[in-house]
Amino acid sequence: MTTTLAVVALGSNLGDREATLGSAVAALDALPECRIHSVSSWHGTVAVTVDGPDPAKPAYLNGVALLETGLDAFQLLDGLRAIEQLHGRERHERWGDRTLDLDLIAFGELEIDSAELQVPHPRAHERDFVLAPWLEVQPDARLTGRGDVAALLAALPGPPAPAAEGPPA
Repeated sequence: MTTTLAVVALGSNLGDREATLGSAVAALDALPECRIHSVSSWHGTVAVTVDGPDPAKPAYLNGVALLETGLDAFQLLDGLRAIEQLHGRERHERWGDRTLDLDLIAFGELEIDSAELQVPHPRAHERDFVLAPWLEVQPDARLTGRGDVAALLAALPGPPAPAAEGPPA
């Protein structure tokens, strides 16, 4: 079986965030033709809304999982959405609070631009809460079409990403 290394960002800002993220990692590993390669530590971050960072909202825990998969990108996306639903994800507003958010950041070097899926994720290069944990698990990471993840993270304005809050559950 040919596999692809997928980068999945995980985030939660409602409920028992650490337990939810740990359960999501287990669910990713249980997807057909999928195996967790590595998982970053969890990083505490300020909630980002359509209007920008909002410290009045519940804080997020974010991390990244590298997943070896025999699924295609659309099959994996379906699996990610099913895991979100199992964890009570409701989509009421864009970038609203959520029990679990799973984003497919990269799928090998594949580029997809469809109504259903954009890979690489179109805003990954702007998000320290994706780039910093990704570097933890893949120090030589490259984002297709954007370059070295370390350089992308260094180029972001503002303070560096918050320190890790601990190992994944």
